[in-house]
Amino acid sequence: MSEIDPVELSRALIRRPSVTPADEGALDVLEGALSGLGFRCTRLKFGDVDNLFAMIGEGGPHFCFAGHTDVVPPGDADAWRHDPFSAELRDGKLWGRGAADMKCAIAAFAAASARAIGKGAVKGALSFMITGDEEGPAVNGTRKMLDWLAGQNIRIDHCLVGEPSNPDVLGDMIKVGRRGSINCWLTVKGRQGHVAYPHRALNPIPALMKKLLTLSETPLDEGYERFQPSSLQLTDIHIGNPAHNVIPEKATARFNIRFNPNWTGASIEAWLRDRIAALAGELGVAYDFEAIVSGEAFLTTDTEFLDLIAVSVEKITGRRPEYSTSGGTSDARFIKDHAPVAEFGMVGATMHQTDEHVAAADIGALADIYEDIIVRYFANAGTKR
Repeated sequence: MSEIDPVELSRALIRRPSVTPADEGALDVLEGALSGLGFRCTRLKFGDVDNLFAMIGEGGPHFCFAGHTDVVPPGDADAWRHDPFSAELRDGKLWGRGAADMKCAIAAFAAASARAIGKGAVKGALSFMITGDEEGPAVNGTRKMLDWLAGQNIRIDHCLVGEPSNPDVLGDMIKVGRRGSINCWLTVKGRQGHVAYPHRALNPIPALMKKLLTLSETPLDEGYERFQPSSLQLTDIHIGNPAHNVIPEKATARFNIRFNPNWTGASIEAWLRDRIAALAGELGVAYDFEAIVSGEAFLTTDTEFLDLIAVSVEKITGRRPEYSTSGGTSDARFIKDHAPVAEFGMVGATMHQTDEHVAAADIGALADIYEDIIVRYFANAGTKR
């Protein structure tokens, strides 16, 4: 059984500039490594996105590693200490776009799998579900791969996503759930006119501001187990008025709500529509409102599975990780409808930043953690299903 160096595989992946939705050979690199271990690899192309599902063994229990090879754009490459796709190894750190989020975790998946397979530890099925559409619209990636798996009658029992879950130090945190997210656009309609004759116009801006202040200052809830209170944050106000002496015809605002399991996407949208309609009635204005739910809130309650991960993390790092639901969304929001899911990966302090980097030693330690998880998972015949 061939060995895989997780640092060198990380560098090979980072050198592929796989900015969503381009793959640029990143999945070829991973498929080559996994095929050499005996994984059966299937490329799944949906729209303009390339994805990879790879599996070794059969039956149950079925443990799945999930993640993404796509990355966000590097921005101004000249602002980087090293070329963002050169994968420089300097000062004990690996530099490059995707180092933290999350190519090093994928390399650690592969290195850990090679060791566990070499030990004969996989007593069931071990798989990789890797997408190229996590940083983008997330339409042609994990969600469609899960549909494909269902069509193939392939059932995942437990899944670990390699997102950069640790805020500062490897071993800090396991993500055991995520808040839901709803993106909203509110447009208040007025009547255009000259600023010197306001009685002949209807300015939409004051009404929009009153609505936004009321919505943002209204508590949504007091929190939920392991979750902070739901939060509405304004992200943009757009008038588009080029003239200083014209009252505009309309004013638009955009806002996002990150909500805990007190709400569903449908219930919080209904609350917003009722509240906005009431405010519009009080202010006597017309409006348009649009909302898109990009993910539902969830909390993984399979404590045996979570404890298995935590024990391995503590064994390798000496730290007992916190169980958290903080941060943004991830593809775990799709996986949770199919299997218990948790997230543990690299330190994420520099993800999406200029000079993204990770400690090279952490890549090896993460591979050790994943190996211990695989071995103990199958030794225990999985956790309770």
